Amino acid sequence: MLKLGFIGAGTVGTALAVSLSHKGYPVVAVSSRSQTSATRLAQAISGCLPVNSNQDVADAAELVFITTPDDAIAPLVSQIRWHKGQSVVHCSGADSTDILQPARKSGAWVGVFHPLQTFASTSQAIENMPGSTFTLEAEEPLLTILKDMATVLGGHWIELKASDKVIYHASAVIACNYLVTLVKLAADLWSTFDIPRHQATQALLPLIRGTIHNIDTVGIPQCLTGPIARGDTGTIRKHLDALHKVAPSLLATYRELGRQTIPIALAKGRINQHQAEELRAILKEVV
Repeated sequence: MLKLGFIGAGTVGTALAVSLSHKGYPVVAVSSRSQTSATRLAQAISGCLPVNSNQDVADAAELVFITTPDDAIAPLVSQIRWHKGQSVVHCSGADSTDILQPARKSGAWVGVFHPLQTFASTSQAIENMPGSTFTLEAEEPLLTILKDMATVLGGHWIELKASDKVIYHASAVIACNYLVTLVKLAADLWSTFDIPRHQATQALLPLIRGTIHNIDTVGIPQCLTGPIARGDTGTIRKHLDALHKVAPSLLATYRELGRQTIPIALAKGRINQHQAEELRAILKEVV
């Protein structure tokens, strides 16, 4: 197998390096802005050395993963001497291989290997990786190597064009990051009846898990429940009135989410066009 190196020893880099090592890939060198982080990662992998410079990783490895913050990738790549036949891969969701152009000009194969997963901690990232989808962008022979890696890690893979990357990443942000925001907004409303956010979150989590399970097993649009799915205009009016009194800053968000939900309800078939128009009119009203 190719000798791997990692530039960046944060959560993503550590999770990938440890997981690939466990699957038999030799991880030979790691560097990081923090020597402590590089040493910690190297100690977790047999035969891996923490090195003092990014160039040392490039010199030691046949395939280099760049797992730094996104904004650091392009300047870092331009500072390293790459060589023909080497492979250089970054793990950014929003960026294409274009930011690896200095490596490509030196004759290296370049690619993207983005795990579509949330990495809050290293242990959680390693646990969540199986079953995840990896988004790939590369030319052969590197493309086949990355496909094999995704499969070995227990994941699935898709290929994207460079022009698709930003919208793909925006989709991931909506599904992951903004779900956190929605849960916080929902939990904060419980403070209006004197229940703290942490308790509200615990109460809401089974509902969230049930919703995700229904999305997985029943699918969209059939999994949609609630007042818009039923065409329950009276309940929507009550929500708007109550939010106007206790959380007016949430009215615009509630209205927009409601408007975006109406087509799903129509697709489910529980409401008709007349009901949909009535819902749209209510959600446009100023309370």
